[in-house]
Amino acid sequence: MATYVMQSLGCEVAALNTVHFSNHLGYGQAKGTRATAQEITDLYTGLKDSGLSAFQMMLSGYLPGAASVEAVGAIARDLKYKATMDPGEFFWVLDPVMGDNGKLYVAEDVPPAYKTLVRDADLILPNQFEAETLSGVKIVDMETLKEAIVTLHQEYRIPHIVVTSISLPALGSQPSLSVVGSTFTRTAEPRIFEIKIPAIDCFFSGTGDMFAALMLVRLREAVYNIEGLMKTKSWVSGDEVEATELPLARACEKVLASMHEVLTRTKVRRDAELEKYKGVNWEGDEKKKRLVESKAAEVRLVRNLDCLRHPEVKFKAERFA
Repeated sequence: MATYVMQSLGCEVAALNTVHFSNHLGYGQAKGTRATAQEITDLYTGLKDSGLSAFQMMLSGYLPGAASVEAVGAIARDLKYKATMDPGEFFWVLDPVMGDNGKLYVAEDVPPAYKTLVRDADLILPNQFEAETLSGVKIVDMETLKEAIVTLHQEYRIPHIVVTSISLPALGSQPSLSVVGSTFTRTAEPRIFEIKIPAIDCFFSGTGDMFAALMLVRLREAVYNIEGLMKTKSWVSGDEVEATELPLARACEKVLASMHEVLTRTKVRRDAELEKYKGVNWEGDEKKKRLVESKAAEVRLVRNLDCLRHPEVKFKAERFA
């Protein structure tokens, strides 16, 4: 999904697949293989040998094991090293896929590998559980959320952070989701903003990939529109820029607008599809029911490119209270 989203928004993409599955795991089953660390390294080496490694941005997502995490880290460090003399010339977006809802779904050796890796990233996109895992801070309210972000900024020196899928009682009784982001100052102090969006009563697979791909494109777009910022290390705005005016905040607004439009339309189509099965007795055939529901909820990207390219921004960044 990530490759398609980036290509749809005009990016030339070299995709190094870390898994080769028949379908996403929302179906509860799949056939295929996971790429080894050596295979990932070989693909990058092939690009370099062919003169095809002049990348300006890199997005890394799911990695099947600690060795793969280390292999991708080596690729990112190589690209960052080549851009040493040109600040802002290379930018790495890292989605540290490890788990969700309090549960780890990667091997136990993956989180320690990520803790080493994130120090080299320019922007990380953890969900609430992953932010807890990396920071060592249990997020139970707004104060601990801020503490986790401060820890990631100051201990790991990560310039930009966006924490997705935040679920806290303090966020209100209305069904909603919050995304909280921050870009640090010269002294690694946080500049935190929050964007609330209405929740959609449906489970979708692949939304993390979609969010990450959109963030890569929209952040570059927002930075490009500010004179001189693209020549600044990690695209960090001056300390005078308020949290809600950060390029990261502007990018998040546009990303969430696209996602909400696409997923709202997907939900409509999903409900219409499931209406065909109304009255079906699934007793004794739970597997078929799961497969039908998963297929019906497939994210409708191809027919909704207008939502990706020209979203209407309705949800604005607010100062984090």
